[in-house]
Amino acid sequence: MTRIIGVVSGKGGVGKTTVVANLGAVLASEFNRNTVIVDCNVTTSHLGIHMGLLYTPVTLNHVLKGDHHIYDALYEHESKVRIIPASLAVKDLSGMDLTKLRSYLQDLFGKVDFVLLDSAPGLGREALATIHASDEVLFVTTPYLTSAMDILRCKEVINELDLKELSPLGLVLNMVENKKHELKSTDIEKLTELPILATIPSDRKILQSLALKTPIVMLRPHAKPSIAFKKLGAAILKEKYNSPRFSRLIRWLR
Repeated sequence: MTRIIGVVSGKGGVGKTTVVANLGAVLASEFNRNTVIVDCNVTTSHLGIHMGLLYTPVTLNHVLKGDHHIYDALYEHESKVRIIPASLAVKDLSGMDLTKLRSYLQDLFGKVDFVLLDSAPGLGREALATIHASDEVLFVTTPYLTSAMDILRCKEVINELDLKELSPLGLVLNMVENKKHELKSTDIEKLTELPILATIPSDRKILQSLALKTPIVMLRPHAKPSIAFKKLGAAILKEKYNSPRFSRLIRWLR
């Protein structure tokens, strides 16, 4: 059965696209699941760049216009995850209907294990179209009150949409530095009434991976954020992830 997971956030800048890129790479390479990641943030698309795709003649925009089949827009990454990027060209924003996203995704049903939808931030038209196309929702937040409050607003909107078959998976707590001014994990879970599935530490290696257009799980597989992303993949699969032996020594040597 194909699981369509919308990865959403109440605001921008929380690292949602980084989460999608790394989670997709983990599910494909670490857990051997047939995984597709889709850039649904069509107005400010970044997912393809995160994955090192600089030339994508066919994109989600062309699929949504009806000009190409969805398989024409699939690009395979070295991690085995496949990407459907959005166009970087302004001219490709016209003539497409994002509300039909789910109908185009139906061609993938039963043929892949996971489809991760990288939503636009907030609750605009693109984000709502992503939510409507999803079966499950994974929220991304940072350990700050404003970010956590935005998750509450997202939940309220989802409830108002009355999408009874839409299941909230939980939270990814991103960019954690364990500073005194940050909200505690337990407080965030109480506030949002959602479980934290993974805590991703803030790490300069993530900035390095962004600059090199390679997910950190591929660039630095034993770094702390990489281990956290692998634990997130295991949590979504409801499996237990065992960190490799001597991982601390490996991180120190690197």
